[in-house]
Amino acid sequence: MTDETVAASPADDGFFMPAEWAPHTRCWMQWPCRESLWGDRLDLAREAHAEVARTICEYEPVTMIANPDSVAEVSIMCGSGVAAFPLEHDDSWVRDTGPTFLLNRAGALAGVDWSFNGWGGLEATYDKDAAVAEALLKHLGVPRYATGLVTEGGAFHTDGEGTLLAVEGSIINPNRNPNLSKAEIERRLLAYTGCRKLIWLPHGLSNDETGGNVDNVACFAAPGQVVAATCDDETSPDHAALRANLEVLRNTADAAGREIEVVELPLAERVTDAERGPLPTSYVSFYIANGAVIAPSFDDPKDDLAYERLEDLFPGRQVVQVRALDIVVGGGGLHGITQQQPKGGGTD
Repeated sequence: MTDETVAASPADDGFFMPAEWAPHTRCWMQWPCRESLWGDRLDLAREAHAEVARTICEYEPVTMIANPDSVAEVSIMCGSGVAAFPLEHDDSWVRDTGPTFLLNRAGALAGVDWSFNGWGGLEATYDKDAAVAEALLKHLGVPRYATGLVTEGGAFHTDGEGTLLAVEGSIINPNRNPNLSKAEIERRLLAYTGCRKLIWLPHGLSNDETGGNVDNVACFAAPGQVVAATCDDETSPDHAALRANLEVLRNTADAAGREIEVVELPLAERVTDAERGPLPTSYVSFYIANGAVIAPSFDDPKDDLAYERLEDLFPGRQVVQVRALDIVVGGGGLHGITQQQPKGGGTD
């Protein structure tokens, strides 16, 4: 395998970040292991990750990154349909720590290795997670675009046609990029995703330890169509904040000049954890697999509404809900524990 680190930007070389609904070669995940995060709920987190992996592998291959001493456990809990890849890591949020995969028009595969600093220093140790993207791209034998921009893969979302969504506070933040202006951060995000326009949203979820990664509040369902979280509880700080996001989306055109159709998806009741406070119970944090949408459920009355809206949005895909409360207690969502590898060149 080659380990080719590229100096030019992906946009310079004709690479772009495809939409999540483009065909996948596989889904990557990471086995939860940070005892200081999960505490006595680590076993429950592992069971939940295994259920997500088994569900996704009904539609596309899944590889679970595991610390070498956990490979056997992964094989037993996830079953023979899920491959295990031994690689040291700090925890399970591969959307944030793994590479952002890119394609060019010829179908060649590449990846971006963002600078990861533990969500702005939220975690004291993150060196193993910060090395995951480089190691994975080396394993796959595809070009690696290294960038000094500090961000995570869950901080942005694309329509695959030149438009990017992001929340300001999770990237334009002294704990990520203190020496970069908003204009420079935007320039780098566009250059390294191959996009032409970035739509900045003002707010993530309240009490989001990441600073408000976008994959809990908004994502593209199709070109010109965005699913956005809303909050029915007028006493919640999320109510006004998420309404402000809607206003931005409804008054901004995408890279192709289209008005954006916004589909609202109300939050589930925000379960409050004694240690972490309100948990990110957002239905927007779903994963689009080959032929399916793997969606979170929270044992909440709105589970049925979320299912029906996602069925309407993705008529060609089966919507499968997976219980996510034992995932979100770790501070992120179902989308955050997955990373799609688009179908293209490189090693399967």
